[in-house]
Amino acid sequence: MRPQAPGRTPRQRCPGAEDPPPEASEAPAREARNTWNHGPVEDYAELNRASWDERAPAHAASRDYAVERFARDPGHLSETVRFDLPLLGDVGGLRGVHLQCHIGTDTVSLARLGADMTGLDFSPASLAEARRIASLAGADVRFVEAEVYDAADALGPEPFDLVYTGIGALCWLPDIARWARVVAGLLRPGGRLFIREGHPMLWALDDARPDGLLAVEYPYFEREGPMVFDEEGTYVETDVVFTHNRTHEWNHGLGEIVTALMSAGMDLTGLVEHDSVPWDALPGQMERIGGGEWRLADRPWRLPHTYTLQAVSP
Repeated sequence: MRPQAPGRTPRQRCPGAEDPPPEASEAPAREARNTWNHGPVEDYAELNRASWDERAPAHAASRDYAVERFARDPGHLSETVRFDLPLLGDVGGLRGVHLQCHIGTDTVSLARLGADMTGLDFSPASLAEARRIASLAGADVRFVEAEVYDAADALGPEPFDLVYTGIGALCWLPDIARWARVVAGLLRPGGRLFIREGHPMLWALDDARPDGLLAVEYPYFEREGPMVFDEEGTYVETDVVFTHNRTHEWNHGLGEIVTALMSAGMDLTGLVEHDSVPWDALPGQMERIGGGEWRLADRPWRLPHTYTLQAVSP
């Protein structure tokens, strides 16, 4: 399932982390409070931001993100970006924006490939770490604090050649159609969206079954109300104890994502489903396959783990 909110034990985003040690994936599974039809009204952005703000320093300090390698090796790239390269292609000279960039290791990696990069995130603590990492890496990257839905106003009128976003980004957004309109509005004519994301079928599975069955537990389609989770962990190895543990998340079906982009005026140019994912998404059922990737150990062809989608602005 999704790397744990807002870490990965076992659900929630892995924003550019290096291959985690086995013990980092052995935290207890979370329990979902299924409040999509009931429950208190809460500000999802404030809840999620508090959780990310608290965890960002622990992420940057962990060995999983390998921040010291960015400082030590001028050719080092995050494993996320290395996986993307065959489909991403040459980004040299492109003006790019990385939405939901977290602590910026993928953003810095794209800059090292020659792109003129801006990173956007709603977490000030994450951006403080991102700026520090960019400085250590000697990368000229601009970082902007804003929510994704406010990206156009925050980034200014000059359009981008590339909108990039990574694993575990869309699950934090309640409205995929609105996100697609934001992406379309950021791109110049001919500009490209590149996203590799956890597959919505994977997001819908129960990630804590002791019997090893693949069982659908969570919504596949976008719903008006969130899934609410309350859990203490994160996806890196750390001794830090967190207090902001309540988060809101949403799933979005693959058809909903494609339709949202097409409705926003974009042309789909590529959709590839992968049989691996860059975290231990189903603890006890997956095996490492190298390059920071994990795969279902038993008949992995049964399940799309992630997908890469590309679309262009006409």
